[in-house]
Amino acid sequence: MMRDKGLAVPTDHTDADILNLPPPRGEEVETDSSFSHQDLQRTPEELLKIVARLQKELHGRIIMLADAAHDLKTPLAIVAGYIEVLLGEKLGALNDRQKQILGESQSNCARLQRFVQDFLTLAALETGKLTLKLEPADIIACVNELYDVWLTRYQSKGVALYFPQNYDGGIFPFDYPKIQHVISNLLENAFKFTPPGGTVWVLVEPHLWERRISQSSRNSEDRRRTLVNANAIRLTVSDTGIGVSPEFHREIFDDFFRVPSTENGSTSTGLGLAIARRLIHAHGGKIWVESEMGLGSKFSFVLPLKPA
Repeated sequence: MMRDKGLAVPTDHTDADILNLPPPRGEEVETDSSFSHQDLQRTPEELLKIVARLQKELHGRIIMLADAAHDLKTPLAIVAGYIEVLLGEKLGALNDRQKQILGESQSNCARLQRFVQDFLTLAALETGKLTLKLEPADIIACVNELYDVWLTRYQSKGVALYFPQNYDGGIFPFDYPKIQHVISNLLENAFKFTPPGGTVWVLVEPHLWERRISQSSRNSEDRRRTLVNANAIRLTVSDTGIGVSPEFHREIFDDFFRVPSTENGSTSTGLGLAIARRLIHAHGGKIWVESEMGLGSKFSFVLPLKPA
């Protein structure tokens, strides 16, 4: 059965630049980032110590950010509640200008709430406090819920989103809300970098994941066996956006990394894809991107049908 859904969505998502952080209290951080000839003479043991120190410093900064984010969570919820009351005109009628201002305030408040949630999620992953709850669920229903959430936003920008549902075998154990978090991050990314008039596709299909066999070694018979012997699902979000240069295909999943691009005038905390990578790896899966500048992007991840 083929069922296409046409989407079009969101609001502007400009993220705050939060990377210029002070060193954690009580700790000295070397600020000289130059690489000298002396550095080349360091022993492997010295380099390992440097890496361990940098990891400790990064860990401390992430925890510091999470603490700040947690303190912001309640005030932001209160502000969002007041804005909703005002927009509902429960305290009196509003003119068009007032509605516009409150609408923009609501959008920015929602964006800040997403930042807060990203930081809290990252901290939980970093400290090992975030655990998976694997239960049998339908991946198609999982995507459908997000489709309904994102529809209005895509339409407001004039971007079409299609979700052809030609796969009915998507029930397997996975953490429903966390995979929704991953998919939502991919949809956010596609929305942000796809111009009006563009198109985004979401595709879910069975996948034969043979980790020890290279793609080049698989013959046509192997490909025909995929539907029968699938041991994973593959979900892909493709767009007709500005694309990502191949040199950044690995770094784009690193914490706080942002592709050097100002074409759409937006910035990012660089956490969305980093969190997605961690959550997919926690499920025993993998995530990657295929893209070239000016030719759009295709973000894919695979999840095993039987978790290890």
